Amino acid sequence: MEGNRPMSTSPAPSSTTDGRRATPNSKLPKTVVGLGIVSLFTDVSSEAIFPLLPVFLTMLGASNALIGLIEGAAELVANILKYLTGLVADRRVRLKPLIMVGYGISTIVRPLVAFALTPWHVLAVRVGDRVGKGVRTSPRDALIATATDPSMRGRAYGFHRAMDHTGAAIGTLLGAGLLYSLGATTAEAATLDQLRTVFLWAAVPGVFAMLALTLTREPPKPAPVPLAQRATTALPPALKRALLPVALFAFANATDAFIIVKAARLGASPLLAPLLWLALHLIKASTATVGGRLADLYGRRNALALGWTVYAVTWSAVGFAESIPLLFVLTAIYGISHGLVEGAEKALIAELAAGSGKGKAFGSYNMLIGLSALAASTTFGVVWDQFGSAVAFAGSGAIALVAAGVLLAVVPGQRPPRSSQGVAHENH
Repeated sequence: MEGNRPMSTSPAPSSTTDGRRATPNSKLPKTVVGLGIVSLFTDVSSEAIFPLLPVFLTMLGASNALIGLIEGAAELVANILKYLTGLVADRRVRLKPLIMVGYGISTIVRPLVAFALTPWHVLAVRVGDRVGKGVRTSPRDALIATATDPSMRGRAYGFHRAMDHTGAAIGTLLGAGLLYSLGATTAEAATLDQLRTVFLWAAVPGVFAMLALTLTREPPKPAPVPLAQRATTALPPALKRALLPVALFAFANATDAFIIVKAARLGASPLLAPLLWLALHLIKASTATVGGRLADLYGRRNALALGWTVYAVTWSAVGFAESIPLLFVLTAIYGISHGLVEGAEKALIAELAAGSGKGKAFGSYNMLIGLSALAASTTFGVVWDQFGSAVAFAGSGAIALVAAGVLLAVVPGQRPPRSSQGVAHENH
């Protein structure tokens, strides 16, 4: 419960800019739906490639350290650009051209990994792909906030994440299916030529993503803040306070790939790894929109605190799992925690961002959680090597619980947001 609002009471309907009433059951704006479809096709393309890259790099002679360097460098570039393009977004009346540039860069560069002859070629492609992600992410998040009535932003961001995860699941199946059709029955049996063929075919969903983005209409946006005023405008104090627990949780949220590593340590067949990965994305996809809707109904802070607590318990339990069936069950519950968190987190950032500074707000948010996540995965791996998986997973879970407590302490309870006359809203 936030403020004095009973948990069982639904928020009152709010009015959109065209005079209609926004209710919890209102349809999402066409812009949000369009961007969700774009993300779905983009993730189909990306996830058809990404799970196969470690095998590909190993065949090219890359060491484990070099594989880690490639991913670390790519993500570092993306995180820095997310902040910079967030600043640019606040100076633009139209965000779609910037978003198109970002998706376009990734669509062109990503399939070029098929022509890589050395690990350093892969590094160049991965950095180029992440440049595209860094350019598009903060403007896209700001556009979703602009296009969506405040009363349903949690559901909008949850829907977008659900489409992401759906695309990831389809991409995983696509990559595996293509390899199988090419004669590779296991990852070890795949040849370089077979992998290159899969990477080239992965370009096709990227083309569909660009077509979907072209057809997605951007609603009118209020004029940007004048430069003289913007130069003295900092992030709102409430947002700065909220970013502290968000960064703390990001530090606790090590990469999901450690679940696959845990399965391997328990003796799981290599064929179970993609099944576990697929199951995780399906759970995330099926719960993200519902989680966002709950955040709209009962408050973003409450939804985040609940999600982080569920994460803490299930992630800690994974470290103590000693059987594959139990690991699958815990992974499913763990996926639900992401459904509770992903939409609520971005909706909270949009809610606490002041005026037209949503690009800067999302740029700061995306860069902060990206850098925290890099530190999280590195630290997690070191702790696992030194003290075992139980300590690593439980330690991350404990930090997540602390983050939930800090969130409740520094972010006041608020009533669910109502629609504002400054929000461009178009029902779909």
